[in-house]
Amino acid sequence: MRALKIQLHTPFSHTRRGNGITADRWADIFGQLGHTLVDHDADVLVALHAKHSHPEILRFKAEFPNRPIVLALTGTDIYRDLQTDEEAQLSVRLADRFVVLQPHALTQLAPEHRARAHVIYQSAVAPADAPSRPSDHFRACVIGHLREVKDPFRAAEALRLLPADSRVRLVQLGSALDPEMRARAEHEMRTNPRYMWRGEVTREETLNVLASSHLMVLTSIMEGGANVLTEAIACGTPVLLSRMGAALGIMDENYPGLFDVGDTKALASLLQRASTDASFYAELKARCDARRPLVDPSREQESWRRLLNELAA
Repeated sequence: MRALKIQLHTPFSHTRRGNGITADRWADIFGQLGHTLVDHDADVLVALHAKHSHPEILRFKAEFPNRPIVLALTGTDIYRDLQTDEEAQLSVRLADRFVVLQPHALTQLAPEHRARAHVIYQSAVAPADAPSRPSDHFRACVIGHLREVKDPFRAAEALRLLPADSRVRLVQLGSALDPEMRARAEHEMRTNPRYMWRGEVTREETLNVLASSHLMVLTSIMEGGANVLTEAIACGTPVLLSRMGAALGIMDENYPGLFDVGDTKALASLLQRASTDASFYAELKARCDARRPLVDPSREQESWRRLLNELAA
């Protein structure tokens, strides 16, 4: 395979949001495959996010009209912007290949775009020495910065519906990106004794909390791939998920831990059942463990190798 000079453009890559984590992992993969990351005069542009990478896609196309563009589509691209935003739609028309992070996303693409799309599952590795799961309570965790698209307090609201003797406790990790979210999280801690918000923590600590929790809860309104979901699978931590794209694509529509977006009562019922019904919890774990080959790092690397080989040829 010919070595390529790759420009990797990722909006918000300076932050610790999911896009930044994805960009760091892809940069490592490209290096392992023998390619070089460059800031200019690249053989190929790999751009994450149709809308927010639109100016860079226009610039690259104008400067290098015959060089390929790989567009990695995010959840907001697939499940919102491609239907309504002209810049996102133009980015798609200019791209030569597409990357989506789970197969349900393919159903949202026009047939002519679907034929040029590659499904590349995000990979993850469990921490080597994670703490043990607590024995005096049933720990659930919610991981992700506090943003509206994450519906971040749905799980906290579900806690309030649990019986008085419930063993479920919730730990939430992620920074508040505006004062209102911070105030809400602080109020929840003062008034909900089963809830703890720890704010932004290191990636190592995040993975340790995830691996030592009995359950991870993902309440998002939309997700394209959800790093935290693949990380939970790698850690052997069962999940409860809102019925949105990433859940349907990675877990499938028959997964028993799904609840409708925004359905607090259904989530509360699943939390209580998982914490009291050993056979139900075992089924959740078995279904998640069966997905572990999808998130193996060697699989993600091989998927990128095949795609970049196409472009190098």
